[in-house]
Amino acid sequence: MELNENARIDTSQVEDRRGSGGGGGGMGIPIPIGGGRGGIVGIVIAVLVALVGGGFGLNAMTGGEQGGDNTALEQRCEAPDALEQLDCRNTLYVNSIQAYWQTALPQALGEQYRPTRTVFFSQGVNTACGQADSGVGPFYCPADSLVYIDLSFYQVLAEQLGASGEFAQPYVLAHEYGHHVQNLLGTNEQVRRQQQRDPGAANELSVRLELQADCYAGAWAKNATGTADDRGQKIFTSITETDIAEAIDTAEAIGDDAISKRADRPVNPDEFTHGSSAQRREWFNRGYANGDPAACDTFSGAV
Repeated sequence: MELNENARIDTSQVEDRRGSGGGGGGMGIPIPIGGGRGGIVGIVIAVLVALVGGGFGLNAMTGGEQGGDNTALEQRCEAPDALEQLDCRNTLYVNSIQAYWQTALPQALGEQYRPTRTVFFSQGVNTACGQADSGVGPFYCPADSLVYIDLSFYQVLAEQLGASGEFAQPYVLAHEYGHHVQNLLGTNEQVRRQQQRDPGAANELSVRLELQADCYAGAWAKNATGTADDRGQKIFTSITETDIAEAIDTAEAIGDDAISKRADRPVNPDEFTHGSSAQRREWFNRGYANGDPAACDTFSGAV
């Protein structure tokens, strides 16, 4: 993967709340010291279960949102070494993902895309869905249509799961923006209503929702080298098969069965909420192979 050093990093698409009221100043995910299920494995499981779109129960909570100050981020992302900075690279990933959906959503699914922001936070954050800390991992809040991430989450992927490839990062963001697309299309709300009507199918419906977000991420990845900034400069100059393999490795690492095995728990498909490693690989690959979000119908037939 190679980013274009001439591409403009649009920091207006993110909101930097690191070190502000809801979070504190540190960047580390609070991992408790000690053995057993309450130790490192336990917190990793908690983080991963919440990776995709509010899996920790945000929708059942209430709360408010707070603003951020992008001044330092703007200055850093205008510097010559901007692409060496984690937050600036992630901002550029967000730019690419939203540039893709600006065109792809109306063309493929007949809905106008409405851009949103990614909130960078540290330790904790207040959202319209409630208060969350870093332990929940990246998530999308339908109530305020924002993506939230503590960038130190990538340390968990690399150090605890071995998903250290750079392309793991845009995959995670593309998945969360897949939930934003579902929100714009009304898919999220339809699933919630179905879950209320048929609680016995709640887990299966959750899996289908998450696999569709994986498929949407794959569709973006296929088209990422065609995305450009507001001046027409390409954002990616290349994406290789190695990069795609890194995204797939990450998807597999956070499959429900992989998480259960890592925690030394029985693998029970009836309890899956995000999909198995094989399913997550399959649906990311399907999106990537087709490059068309219209091919991401996870709600018809078997998954």
